[in-house]
Amino acid sequence: MFVESVIHVVAFAAGVALVARTLLSAIKTFILPRGARDTIVGFVFRELRRIFNRLAPKRLPYRERDRIFAYYAPVALAVLAASWLLLVLFGFAAMYWGLGGHTPGGAIRLSGSSLLTLGFAAPTGGLETALTFAEAITGLGLAALLIGYLPTMYAAFARRELQVNLLEVQADRPASAVAWFKRAQRLGRWETLHEDWIRWETWFADVEESHTTLSAVAFYRSQQPEHSWIVAAGAVLDAAALSRSLLAIPKDVQADLTLRAGYICLRRIADFFGIKYDPSPARTDPTSVTREKFDTAAAELETAGLPLRADRDAAFEDFNGWRVNYDRPLLALSRLILAPEARWNTAEDRAAFGRFGPTPGDAG
Repeated sequence: MFVESVIHVVAFAAGVALVARTLLSAIKTFILPRGARDTIVGFVFRELRRIFNRLAPKRLPYRERDRIFAYYAPVALAVLAASWLLLVLFGFAAMYWGLGGHTPGGAIRLSGSSLLTLGFAAPTGGLETALTFAEAITGLGLAALLIGYLPTMYAAFARRELQVNLLEVQADRPASAVAWFKRAQRLGRWETLHEDWIRWETWFADVEESHTTLSAVAFYRSQQPEHSWIVAAGAVLDAAALSRSLLAIPKDVQADLTLRAGYICLRRIADFFGIKYDPSPARTDPTSVTREKFDTAAAELETAGLPLRADRDAAFEDFNGWRVNYDRPLLALSRLILAPEARWNTAEDRAAFGRFGPTPGDAG
């Protein structure tokens, strides 16, 4: 009799702990105004990633993989909500069973009736009645949080995608810093570059906040397969780095601020997803942009009529000094979200420089 009583007490305590842990997960995801990693959320996204990796293997063309992975984040959020409800259901079922008077099946039946407010199973006793009320409130609260979360997430997605879509006008698809500058030279748009840096500095700050506090939005894919927020970020940072290292144009400190905002943004998102990188790299550390790639880009820009610095060695050293700050976070995040390949952001680049930390379900 004593052993049975202890088992019931332990079951009740375990149920309380399970419900509390589930609610903490929801609070971290929906309410806490800062990025906080959570085991339950990470498990759902990681295991679903493994499934999607099998549904869309690497041998498929990119557009086909992109079409399949467009469902990844929405499905993950739906499964996450269902997982929370199931955990709450089993947590309260353990409490009901711990109070005595129910078989395991009966406790689950009462818990499901209370959680979904169906009312086909009636509680007995004052404490059991209080628990059914608490469970009903918990279920409704989780549903309300999810409903309130989605508009906020889609608003952040819309803000992000507006700038990504506009970048195609300047920098082609997928976005490229070299294409951006060639078009700027052809159209004589150099006077607008300062305003571009200001706009993208603001964009980086917004993306940093939204992609850590609303982490699922990082996996939401653009409407066009060749568009991607991380590819756009790389193109803007490369453009700012080239303007400060290779182009013989008047110095604009706003480009420096945009570069700093950009690599801080990518590093903090990388921190959230557990991606490792060197926080204090030397300006001479190797990056995925080799001297050969740099010289090829310089030759294209020179052919297009852009003014370039005569000292190409110093230009490459300066460019590398900027690129080293964001190279590994950029490539690792590109691999994480299965971004389209772009100039200086290819599968080979990601394989060599983008494997610095865990990614959900073997990102590929």
